[in-house]
Amino acid sequence: MGALTEDPAFRATTFVVIDFETTTPTGYPAQPIEVAALALRCPDGAWQETGRSTSLIRPPAFAPVTPADTAQTGLTAEQLQTAPTPAEALGALDRRLTTGASYLLVAQHAATEAGVIHHQAEHCPTLARTDLIDTIPLAKRLIPNLPNYKLDTLLAHFGIPQPRDRHRALADVEVTAKVFLQLISAADQDPQLDVLAALVKAAGRTAKHNLPVQSGLFDI
Repeated sequence: MGALTEDPAFRATTFVVIDFETTTPTGYPAQPIEVAALALRCPDGAWQETGRSTSLIRPPAFAPVTPADTAQTGLTAEQLQTAPTPAEALGALDRRLTTGASYLLVAQHAATEAGVIHHQAEHCPTLARTDLIDTIPLAKRLIPNLPNYKLDTLLAHFGIPQPRDRHRALADVEVTAKVFLQLISAADQDPQLDVLAALVKAAGRTAKHNLPVQSGLFDI
């Protein structure tokens, strides 16, 4: 193991790989129809899976599942009619995050997951205040000159097989976790990524709920 994975702050952190499948209704932010999360820790130099969660989510009436959504994910409107509401599904996930513990979310193109979580913050306040690591800028730093940094490209680069149910949340979380572990292994050889703070600086994304609120010019 290298300096990064020997850093006490790194070893104290639980990395929660997260993925949403969504609908994208016109005039509204993306609405989740499935979520999956997989928690990883490296407390003593060896990675451990410490938990996983997955749930379908019933979308609101203004965000119905479209034929394009079904073609992408395989999920149908009928499947989601009796699924948990966002409050139920995301609330259950949120309650699994232990108060006082150190967490970072991990996602491929983390802006997408950050946006979904931000708009659902009333249902998952702890998630909404958890910062993220984005695998894309980390991969760009560690593996220069790939043709692009899409998840499928990274899977091919690392020789990770495509899951049969690609574009389902749990399958995507599982392979994103494998990519993340490969990237951390590479980061361990980078002398500039020797502590968790350096990793966050290189590939971190601040949760929107942690950003300072900018006052308006005419606020009294």
